[in-house]
Amino acid sequence: MHPPTGQSKPVVPRLPQDLQRRMLRTRVGKSVPALLIEAEGGEPSPPMVVWLHGRTASKELDPGRYLRLMRRGISICALDLPGHGERLEPSLQSPERVLDVILRMVDELDAAVSESVERLGADASRLGIGGMSAGGMVIASRLTRPHPYRCCVLEATTGSWLDQRSRPMFSSRSVDELRNLDPINNLDSWRPIPILAAHCRADEWVPWIGQERFLDTVEALAPHPGTVERVLYDRTGAPHEHVGFGSHSADVKERELEFFARNLLGDLS
Repeated sequence: MHPPTGQSKPVVPRLPQDLQRRMLRTRVGKSVPALLIEAEGGEPSPPMVVWLHGRTASKELDPGRYLRLMRRGISICALDLPGHGERLEPSLQSPERVLDVILRMVDELDAAVSESVERLGADASRLGIGGMSAGGMVIASRLTRPHPYRCCVLEATTGSWLDQRSRPMFSSRSVDELRNLDPINNLDSWRPIPILAAHCRADEWVPWIGQERFLDTVEALAPHPGTVERVLYDRTGAPHEHVGFGSHSADVKERELEFFARNLLGDLS
């Protein structure tokens, strides 16, 4: 079958054999492409982490993250954003369409996660969620409403969208519309949960100042200090000091693994 006119055939990266043995490539919820990866360890109902990639990437990006979680006893649900991965639509990968992608993914997320929990036999009371860049913006928006998550990881992203209003993704939106959509302005129903935020101070695409403002705001809503953990780097060598944290990539993954293990497994080691 040929891809529709104006679309390219998606390239599906080959994943490590250890993942493939415990992985199901499927669609969940509103036909969202997913990788469902079963935890090692034999726990009958393990916790699960939902992971959302950034713009122009796919759910197959960075299998090292999934291997770490799987081997620690945590199942994974990795989803393709609209227009990405197995549902490739190049027009949705343009900078001008990022907000459209984010809002559509917010709408798709709950049904996709609910079905993934059922199919993996995961513990619905021990869910974590994490995402990078556009994926993290989906999470910040979704967490402003009642949700099932126990903890979250936010990589190189922001919950203060007005600080990004000069970016192409917001060029077609009025300031008033953007203010109404902005997570930092929609915290009336915010339920404080542990957050780990990883960021580079030199990020050229998502300035730290906006995310710092968001994190300070949600931390102030928590009943006790320490709810928000910050992993900050001055320079990483990554493209635009944004994508993947460069020389600090392994360090970020290990810190995130320990964060998820602590909050989903009660692992204090």
